[in-house]
Amino acid sequence: MTTALPLELDLLALAKAVPDLRREVRRYLGVPCADVQLCVTELVGNVVLHVGEGTPVRVRVARTDGCGGAGRIRVEVTDPDPRALPVLLCATADDESGRGLALLDAVAVRWGVEQGAAGKTVWCEVGNLR
Repeated sequence: MTTALPLELDLLALAKAVPDLRREVRRYLGVPCADVQLCVTELVGNVVLHVGEGTPVRVRVARTDGCGGAGRIRVEVTDPDPRALPVLLCATADDESGRGLALLDAVAVRWGVEQGAAGKTVWCEVGNLR
């Protein structure tokens, strides 16, 4: 059950759009939220890299209720390519890329992918902000 209206933004996945997106997430949550901002950055960045720059995406950020009042922040990024699935890599010290999902995995309580015929949604949940 969601406790407040979610932030929902339709935009083009462009590297130059990420700073404004991060600010909008911070404004929506109203508190410092580096982990949530990191997740949004990595998920949109993956669309830019693996689906293509300029791909239309929907970004959704919502506070959710949990058991005993332990809520979470859910981040979802939906894109139109059902085939380009995220893969958690084990980057070596010399690799110049491949750490994005590892960072997301480190800060998120859980994450996953929901596939549909017309696209996919990559989501994660971060512990509630205090």
